[in-house]
Amino acid sequence: MKVTFLGTGTSQGIPVIGSNHPVCLSENPKDKRLRVSVMIEIENSVIVIDCGPDFRQQMLFNKVDRLDAILFTHEHSDHTVGLDDIRPYFFKQGDIPVYAHQRVMDSLRKRFDYIFASENKYPGAPSVKEILVENSPFKVKDHTVIPVNVMHNRVQVFGYRIGEFAYVTDAKTIEEKEAEKLKGVEVLVINALRKEPHHSHFNLEEALEFIAKIKPKQAYLTHISHRLGFHDEVQAELPENVFLAYDNLQITI
Repeated sequence: MKVTFLGTGTSQGIPVIGSNHPVCLSENPKDKRLRVSVMIEIENSVIVIDCGPDFRQQMLFNKVDRLDAILFTHEHSDHTVGLDDIRPYFFKQGDIPVYAHQRVMDSLRKRFDYIFASENKYPGAPSVKEILVENSPFKVKDHTVIPVNVMHNRVQVFGYRIGEFAYVTDAKTIEEKEAEKLKGVEVLVINALRKEPHHSHFNLEEALEFIAKIKPKQAYLTHISHRLGFHDEVQAELPENVFLAYDNLQITI
């Protein structure tokens, strides 16, 4: 399995428009972050988790010529609004499978009604194959995916485990029975917005506490705000098995 971090930033990305914050002005490429997404390549299958506003740029940069599935974590704009840019894949492959909670699918239908339309469909619009996700394992092609239910303040979010890899973003609280699904993973990806507390995201301290609880061999932090600090300085403070993810980082599991 190869995992590519397509984007590791929070909803505004880094740099933030108009910001003079030192991290936003950094010339280190690792301090420049697109909106959060990850691509999993396994046995000739290409799976993307979330499809945000930078999706087109992410696909072009990584020369992704095939897309077998999109798994949505939740309905917020930084995770969904790139859906229209699946058009080149649709024209080549046909309907693109999208996996989402019923609530998230309903939100996508409202936002992208022309994609989901069954009648009088615009000829240039893409189409999707809808697969509803509940809190139980499902298959993407031949690969078992285990949803992990977490709470983003009052918004329900699905993390996903595929084999020895697990991806959780936008988490603030995780029930014990859901955390148990992550035990034994080799690589855990978890959100760590900043150092200060936040009402709907793990901060750095909370993310590190959760990693210590799950005990993966390696952990990567994502959904990062400029307020977390400079990449190199934060990395130097982390435990030896915890890494600050950055855009276009690739790992093999």
